Amino acid sequence: MWNKQLDEFIDRALEEDIGDGDHTTLACIPAETMGEAHLLVKEAGIIAGTDVAQKIFSKLDSKTVFTKKIEDGTWVKPGDIVFHVEGRVRSLLQAERLVLNIMQHMSGIATNTHQYVRELEGLKTKVLDTRKTSPGMRLLDKMAVKTGGGKNHRVGLFDMILIKDNHIDFSGGIKNALIRTREYLLNNNQNLKIEIEARSLDDVRSILQAGGADRILLDNFSVENTRKAVDLIAGKCETESSGGITLENLRSYAECGVDYISVGALTHQIKSIDLSLKALNY
Repeated sequence: MWNKQLDEFIDRALEEDIGDGDHTTLACIPAETMGEAHLLVKEAGIIAGTDVAQKIFSKLDSKTVFTKKIEDGTWVKPGDIVFHVEGRVRSLLQAERLVLNIMQHMSGIATNTHQYVRELEGLKTKVLDTRKTSPGMRLLDKMAVKTGGGKNHRVGLFDMILIKDNHIDFSGGIKNALIRTREYLLNNNQNLKIEIEARSLDDVRSILQAGGADRILLDNFSVENTRKAVDLIAGKCETESSGGITLENLRSYAECGVDYISVGALTHQIKSIDLSLKALNY
């Protein structure tokens, strides 16, 4: 599924950027002019998106030769060369901005995620992303999280049940929401994991009493109440913490024993990494 989505994304992105033609390049560069370039790192971080870059060059011109020097997930420093590419100069120039936009963005997410993952060294807790992604770029955002060492939560609304506060309120309570969800899955022959949000320790008790949840989301709990909730749940289902969690308090929440911590900031509060595609031999 993801390969198909990636191909479609690249097609849309190229159409958006090139339109009816890259007239600057068409005007300046003769059709058969050949050239070389490399991706230069200008800022330290985790590199991500090289496979996407290769696909972009290949889509524009299948004869372009792409040589990867550094694998995704590697910590890079200024001066490092990530890949070398050679082919028709027109194709290299048309790919340049799209490749940089994607790799700078993905590398920023991977670097940000790496910081969170590093904070949890030695603990069982895993860092999850969320659906707080750039519209149309969720695939790339989630690929970047994995490159940085994090784990992917659900991809969208279709691959997991996540009963949140508004679902509960509109359903008339936790018990109703869980009963209706189990009936829906059975009647529609859907085999999806069920996660439900708890806003208090009383909610946790109600969820456990109702039964049928695979994971309980502890939303905006204090560290103290998170510890109490984990004790109440006692391994009956998975646990996930979310809301108000930062790099500074991440480890404190993890030490409560939760299985997962989901962090929207992995993908929506990031700084792109500075990279440059430089022409060679000119």
